[in-house]
Amino acid sequence: MKLRLGIIGTNFISDMLCDAVLQSSDMELGAVYSRKQETGDAFAKKHGIPNIFTDYEAFLNSDLDAVYVASPNGVHCRQTIQALEHGKHVLCEKVMAVNEAEVRSMIDCAKKNKRVLLEAMRPDFNPVYDRIKAELPRIGALRRVTFEFCQYSSRYDDFRQGIVQNAFNPDLGNAAVMDIGVYCIHSLVRLFGMPDEISAVSTKLENGFDGNGIVLMKYNNMIAEAVYSKISNSVTQSILQGEDGSILIDYVSHPQNITLRLREGSRDGLTGGATEDISCPVPENDMVYEVEKFSELIRNQEIDHKYLQYSLDAIRVIDEVRRQNGIKFPGE
Repeated sequence: MKLRLGIIGTNFISDMLCDAVLQSSDMELGAVYSRKQETGDAFAKKHGIPNIFTDYEAFLNSDLDAVYVASPNGVHCRQTIQALEHGKHVLCEKVMAVNEAEVRSMIDCAKKNKRVLLEAMRPDFNPVYDRIKAELPRIGALRRVTFEFCQYSSRYDDFRQGIVQNAFNPDLGNAAVMDIGVYCIHSLVRLFGMPDEISAVSTKLENGFDGNGIVLMKYNNMIAEAVYSKISNSVTQSILQGEDGSILIDYVSHPQNITLRLREGSRDGLTGGATEDISCPVPENDMVYEVEKFSELIRNQEIDHKYLQYSLDAIRVIDEVRRQNGIKFPGE
């Protein structure tokens, strides 16, 4: 019997999640919750969802096995805890919550209610990152890592015209480090754990929104760098630099083209060394991996799984970034 999933939030990321669920042999779409009936009706029609709710309590009291939370960051914690207390497993969009205290309360609630909680951090489940980790010994002692994700937001055009969309509203728990930088930071702590030191700078827009930034993460004998932006585009690849070579990644959030470049045989450190394509085949919608892992954790009743530590470490780094740059949200 398939697991029945309810959707909270009707934006583009929910569209992608629904598409991934429709490709699953273990999960099906059961309901959508929206504050507006017309929005819920349109979303349900688009994805063939049988039930629409505008009352959250009624949504949670339905026969769903799990819910996907894709609402604004500021309400992730409250909605997730309510769902867990109603006996639902939860797949929560990144960032899981706005600070460490909220993430810990969500994890504690999941364990207390014996329900699976998983952050929908796509790179965690993409096999490319397992391939990268396996190839690291080939580039020797790791000395520098730069993960860069700079993506000019389509909503920034409105902001420049004086129209502040939700994505640029810090009152909803939004910031570039939460929306974009988290991909770099999360992937770094997944690969290398918590850093020994953190140093961060950011640029704030006129409404106090964190538009872009750089986070230096010091490890033993290595420096990692997270470069993020919602107000400009990247033109360079992310890179892991070792003493014997480097690994280049096209997109940190959705890696597809991965290149290993060895130093041996290089004439000037830049050219002449052996180059190898170490990419893995990845579907266009790689959310299929997180749906598969979420289903697997539920079936196996793995409540205290390794991904919770990645989420906790990432938010701890982000909290320090925010502290250093004065990025605050309502209620803090």
